[in-house]
Amino acid sequence: MVFVSDRVVEYAARKIRVPGDVAGLTDIGVESATADVEAIWDRTIDVYKSGVHPGLQFCIYHRGEVVLDRAIGHARGVSPGRAPDSDAVPMRVNTPVNLFSAAKAITAIVMHKLEGDGVLDLDTPVATYLPGFERHGKGAITLAQVLNHRAGIPVLPAEALDLDVLDDPDALREFVLDLRLTQEVGGAPAYHTITGGFIMDLVAREVTGKGLRDILVRDFKKPLGLKWFDYGTRPADTELVAHNVMTGFRLGPLLSRMFQRLLGMPWDDVVRLSNDPRFLAGVIPSGNLITTARGVATLYQCMLDDGTHRGAEVLSPATVAKLVNVPNTRLEIDRMIGMPMRYGNGFMMGTSSFSLYGWNHPRAFGHVGMSNTFTWADPDRSLVVALLTTGKPILGTHLVALPRLITEIHNTFPAHRGVRGR
Repeated sequence: MVFVSDRVVEYAARKIRVPGDVAGLTDIGVESATADVEAIWDRTIDVYKSGVHPGLQFCIYHRGEVVLDRAIGHARGVSPGRAPDSDAVPMRVNTPVNLFSAAKAITAIVMHKLEGDGVLDLDTPVATYLPGFERHGKGAITLAQVLNHRAGIPVLPAEALDLDVLDDPDALREFVLDLRLTQEVGGAPAYHTITGGFIMDLVAREVTGKGLRDILVRDFKKPLGLKWFDYGTRPADTELVAHNVMTGFRLGPLLSRMFQRLLGMPWDDVVRLSNDPRFLAGVIPSGNLITTARGVATLYQCMLDDGTHRGAEVLSPATVAKLVNVPNTRLEIDRMIGMPMRYGNGFMMGTSSFSLYGWNHPRAFGHVGMSNTFTWADPDRSLVVALLTTGKPILGTHLVALPRLITEIHNTFPAHRGVRGR
């Protein structure tokens, strides 16, 4: 029997209807049996049963082996408060999913490879490579400051977020060149939601003649042997990408204003636009890398393997060392998101206290994506985690189950360090 109170919560929290038997909605890829991950998967099912994520993918590498590669739920045809459509599409381990902001870490890796190849220097001002960027006092901003959210230009103007602009490279370039400082350059971080990726793409075009999409395919997608690993997709493939769904409690005025300031538009509008074919086929290096959990985990595992994959070098050991050996930076309050963050070389870093990746994992590096997508690696645990989700809640019924999942990962794969990290 369904009680009235259940329907009230379903409506208020914008929950999907979860079937009692989830085994039929589970897809399992090729896994090694070298680690017991069933407790982690049980917690993942709890996150799914919270009703705010229509589809999830989860991949874990441990000590170089894939110990978990699973998916649960639906990729398309599910919305809050109603039964799945008759033609609803199950989520599979090979369903392409958008990383959203977790794409920023991939863009940072690409830029560090260009530096390692001698194409550019990340400590050099952007304007050195992108003439005109010095406009409005931006001449001293370096590429590294952009990657680490210290460039003082966190948000594009609202008119630049029109999806038709993605097909107008001249207009997009002008929006970037005309950015004005809203924060102190080099000061406390202020999260750059979209701007950084577009800047990196323009710089890559200036110094190589190729955009980040072409470089990503050439230097990462093909060497790693990945079917899905690209900024956007071919127009013919947009219908294959998992749909994003607005779930969770509706935001009050304070949170609505905060996220509109951060994103340049209301949260619900971002979710809606993310399913638009123009968004899915465009190049948004800070927010539309399309891949699978196993795909992004494979790149992070490559980094734990000193840049090699199946015996071939994808990144030089020196480039990997620079990417992951971040100086002893401290937690600082991010001026845009209002939370303590530790950034380094384009990553959201772990800390010696609580972080996005659990308790006391200071060498963990990765990035999260809107809103419960987690991608990271931890050298101290020989661990890679990629959790991709299609629900886009801020506040919701997942707020107990999700921390329990992160805790279970911590407990299942403890760190073994001789000394306490920074």
